[in-house]
Amino acid sequence: MPVAKQRIELYDTTLRDGTQGQNISLSLQDKLLIAARLDDIGMDYIEGGYPPSNEKDAAFFREVRKLNLRHAKVVAFGMTRRKGTKPAKDEGMQALLGAETPVVTIVGKTWDLHVREVLGITEKENLAMIADSVRYCAEHGRQAFYDAEHFFDGYAANPQYALQTLIAAQKAGACCLCLCDTNGGSLPDQVAEAVKAVRAAVKVKIGIHTHNDAGLAVANTLAAIQNGATQAQGTINGIGERCGNVDLTTVAANLAIKLHKDVLK
Repeated sequence: MPVAKQRIELYDTTLRDGTQGQNISLSLQDKLLIAARLDDIGMDYIEGGYPPSNEKDAAFFREVRKLNLRHAKVVAFGMTRRKGTKPAKDEGMQALLGAETPVVTIVGKTWDLHVREVLGITEKENLAMIADSVRYCAEHGRQAFYDAEHFFDGYAANPQYALQTLIAAQKAGACCLCLCDTNGGSLPDQVAEAVKAVRAAVKVKIGIHTHNDAGLAVANTLAAIQNGATQAQGTINGIGERCGNVDLTTVAANLAIKLHKDVLK
């Protein structure tokens, strides 16, 4: 019997991260048409936007329910609760649940430098913010994905703490931990080493989210998958802020043809 191909999930963020690219502006109708086409090609997840950011994103989550997508799951994106605020009192958390998507992605700080200098809190409080936010969404019936912002920079600076943030999200109910090369400056061997360490430390699935500032977004995504990641996040044609996100069209072709993975069904 032929051996079954490994399934790699594709998570599209064209409608959220992609719209941060220069000269990219999508109307509500544009976003709905793109979502329908992404579903047609077999995308696993479609990240629709950040519900509290603007009325267009909020309207998208209302209108996309009428499309009756055949395959893709719609995802709402948001941040962890604010410091000193309970999830039930946090407007951002309430907007995430209000989007009524089956999946939510919560982004949090992984780099201890950002915890201290951007959030102005202790490392312990950051872990609590991650755990509280993930747990709140999971307890309200959502699949919770955790995006570890600046993961590879954080791992290089303080690997023990970077892993603690992931473990906090996992214990709180996250079913996917996505490692983000937010600066787009990592090299494939650095990505491979970090993903191996994460794979040994956690039990849930691992995702990879790369940017293309060093021209290595596709290479870094493939390196992550070859070392244990099973979800790739990116955009169509690589649009996105600065030099763009990883191009999911290129990733999908390499996964299917070169690495013999099961994608886009």
